[in-house]
Amino acid sequence: MMANRECARKPFFMVMARDQHHVRRKIAELEEMGVPFIIVCGEKVNHSSVVYREARGKWDAVNFGSRFVPKESNIIVFNDVDTWIHNFEHAIQHLDTKTDIVYCRVKVPEGPQIKFYRILNPIRRRFHVAASGELMIVKKRLFERVLPIPPCIAEDSYILFKALELGYRAHFCTKTYVITERTVNAKEEEEYKNMRTLGIYQALKYAKPPPWIRVFYKLLPLTSLLLAVAGEDGMAWVKGIRKAVKANITNNHPTKF
Repeated sequence: MMANRECARKPFFMVMARDQHHVRRKIAELEEMGVPFIIVCGEKVNHSSVVYREARGKWDAVNFGSRFVPKESNIIVFNDVDTWIHNFEHAIQHLDTKTDIVYCRVKVPEGPQIKFYRILNPIRRRFHVAASGELMIVKKRLFERVLPIPPCIAEDSYILFKALELGYRAHFCTKTYVITERTVNAKEEEEYKNMRTLGIYQALKYAKPPPWIRVFYKLLPLTSLLLAVAGEDGMAWVKGIRKAVKANITNNHPTKF
């Protein structure tokens, strides 16, 4: 009964936008959903629910946006501006007394990421090795405990790892998903995989998730070689991961992606 009362409240959406591209479309989507929201944007947009913040990275936008969360809101939803949300109500139903953070499936229309998610998603159904900040739902009491987000280009995985460290429960929701656009060729995919993997290594410097997650990433330089069987895309993943490992070892850590 208590869980039903909690989930019955309208969630508060926090959207991060590097620039004003997609902002008007996202405003229309969230207004149609009838949810309260704030968009932290790196460019000035004339709208009451859009606030300007120089683009320093999503981690900084989350910290800045946290001050706009209404006191009465008990559920925070992180959403990327360049996404289209589908079947949102199913995801929020998972925030019961046993689940504190839900991250959702990402669907892309083309490119190497289609193949990559076919590998990653079955893993995430059992093991929370990486989050998807494109649509992630967090109970407010957990959100307040992970603040402030440290300089990290994988702020979504940091929040997930910190939640697990603190003893909270996570769920990967596949029925709710977002549609977005990603890389379209192996060259772009290599750089994307480099930055995303490096961001996860950054997150692991700030959070202490269960040992098996840390072991997974310690072994990743070796196990990633298995991805080469996926052809050109697989080699892009291998190269990107190896670049990230090297950057992590040399402490070359950007905070903006």
